[in-house]
Amino acid sequence: MYQIIAKSKYWLIFSAIVIALAIAAIAAWGLHFGIDFTGGSVLEARYAQDRPTVDKIQDSLDPLGLDNLIVQPVGDNEIRLRFQEVDEAKHQEILNKLGELSPQVDGQPGFEELRYDSIEPSVGRDLRSRALTAVFLVLVAIIIYVAWAFRKVSQPVSSWKYGVCGVVALFHDVLIMVSFMALLGHYYGYQVDITSVAAVLTILGYSINDTIVVFDRTRENLLRTRQSFAETVNISLNQTLTRSIYTSVTVMLTLVAIVLFGGASIRDFALILLIGSFFGVYSSIFIASPLLVVWNDWSNRRKAK
Repeated sequence: MYQIIAKSKYWLIFSAIVIALAIAAIAAWGLHFGIDFTGGSVLEARYAQDRPTVDKIQDSLDPLGLDNLIVQPVGDNEIRLRFQEVDEAKHQEILNKLGELSPQVDGQPGFEELRYDSIEPSVGRDLRSRALTAVFLVLVAIIIYVAWAFRKVSQPVSSWKYGVCGVVALFHDVLIMVSFMALLGHYYGYQVDITSVAAVLTILGYSINDTIVVFDRTRENLLRTRQSFAETVNISLNQTLTRSIYTSVTVMLTLVAIVLFGGASIRDFALILLIGSFFGVYSSIFIASPLLVVWNDWSNRRKAK
């Protein structure tokens, strides 16, 4: 049997270091918000062959005076442009400029627009506010639900503490995910958009599900064993460890395949999910339950004084 709880100090110290690095990354690099949250336009297009270089595309569009222009190569022959919100006339000018960079192929246009979206700044701010509210409400709802679900197991730990420890583990996962978004944004131009929020909410659900499986086994064992709380939690972790690892590895292998072979439109989403899935299973095993034991030990010491 693995002595996970006996080594709680090491898991929590490691997580504290990771969280400190995550906060430092976010503070140093910040998040690059996409047009979903800031307003603006995004245009994706494909060249039939010989995609122009980023410098050549930027030089071609310079006369149009586009603010905050970002040109990103995607795949072998696609490009993604992000720029200020423009009207339809300016949109057509952009397409003409991009089309001039590619000759026809077998009598067919060598340039094809794949996607064009435009969002007003006020809409972007509203979406950002709604996204933060959604994450906050999910965390509050999780605490309430877990406290209710474990209401019949109030000894030796109050039921609401299960919810708090579960949410602390979720904060751990979210901070690390956000720090990776900052890292990817700094080095690879990743922009936080509405799909990023969807990834965070997905991991919140996935991670708390894994945590509750462990908590539920702890609840069952508390009702039928006479061992200490720490020993009971450690037994419960060992009983669910194989299931947690197998499930998580299956999910992560699928996400790795999407990251490696999926399209550009889904790759960033899958990468964030992959990172969140890894740390989600880590926090379910090495953060939530050990934290519950540490909290219980601290409460007992206070009562003994």
